[in-house]
Amino acid sequence: MSFDTNFPTKRLRRMRRDEFSRALMRENVLMPEDLIYPVFIMDGKKKSEPISSMPGINRHNIEGLLKIAEQAVSLHIPALALFPYIDPDLKTEEATEAWNPDGLIPKAVRSLKSTFPELGVITDVALDPYTSHGQDGLVDSSGHINNDETIKILIKQALSHAASGADMVAPSDMMDGRIGAIRLALDAHNQQHTRILAYSAKYASAFYAPFREAVGSAKNLRGNKKTYQMDPANSNEALWEAGLDVHEGADMLMIKPGMPYLDIIWRVKQTFSMPTAVYQVSGEYAMLKSAVQQGMLPEKEAVLEVLTGFKRAGADAILTYYALEAASWVRS
Repeated sequence: MSFDTNFPTKRLRRMRRDEFSRALMRENVLMPEDLIYPVFIMDGKKKSEPISSMPGINRHNIEGLLKIAEQAVSLHIPALALFPYIDPDLKTEEATEAWNPDGLIPKAVRSLKSTFPELGVITDVALDPYTSHGQDGLVDSSGHINNDETIKILIKQALSHAASGADMVAPSDMMDGRIGAIRLALDAHNQQHTRILAYSAKYASAFYAPFREAVGSAKNLRGNKKTYQMDPANSNEALWEAGLDVHEGADMLMIKPGMPYLDIIWRVKQTFSMPTAVYQVSGEYAMLKSAVQQGMLPEKEAVLEVLTGFKRAGADAILTYYALEAASWVRS
């Protein structure tokens, strides 16, 4: 029998032919345990209210939050990340509500930990939901964000969250030196077990717009956040930021947003081999949801493809507003 040397002897399609062989060589498998569900919370008797720019996503009061937590536990989602919608009357230039021990976040954390002690609770450490100007830090008399004075407030905020029972605090403010300062303060206050999820590479992104509506900071935001959030054009700078956070005591690193920054996830994971998270942010969610609602994309297939892409890029944990649906899909 003659053999044509131009004919392929190695056919990669053979292993793609059936589901069993595709499964045998699958390199990344998305699981519910990979997911963190971000939840917007509010005070009041009203259990929930919709967020117009994020179809299907609501703000919940603490009673509603506990219902969400029950779903998460049943789906084996390991953690919730809490984000507050603060009464505008409580917002000030100095963000004094941010460290109120009886404020919305500490109350929510205590309720969650008393009802679902096995569920991880992650709290956002940043001032934008609490400031009357919508910035993540304190603004000085010249209009600039005062890095070091902001850190003093972030320490108070992180300590109040830890004292209420938060398992992990997540500084998302992008102030220089805040990870080390918070770590020292936690340890000094007998909170050695409180973990820090550092937003190490948080870019000044257009994809945050729906989130700002969700936490109520969009209307009062003065200026932009480009002096402390990263330039989307930069990649090496993300490694500088992550390296500093590792040195200062971060337990896990975060890249935000997700889809436009898969290369950053990969570089950070390959460089530091640290537990690495990615945030599929509000604009990414809204973009997918809009395409689905217009019949342009099949929801389940598109969402799972994107989330698997985050894992393939190196993410160990994925914050996504699709966490409940995705966990259900992969378990079915």
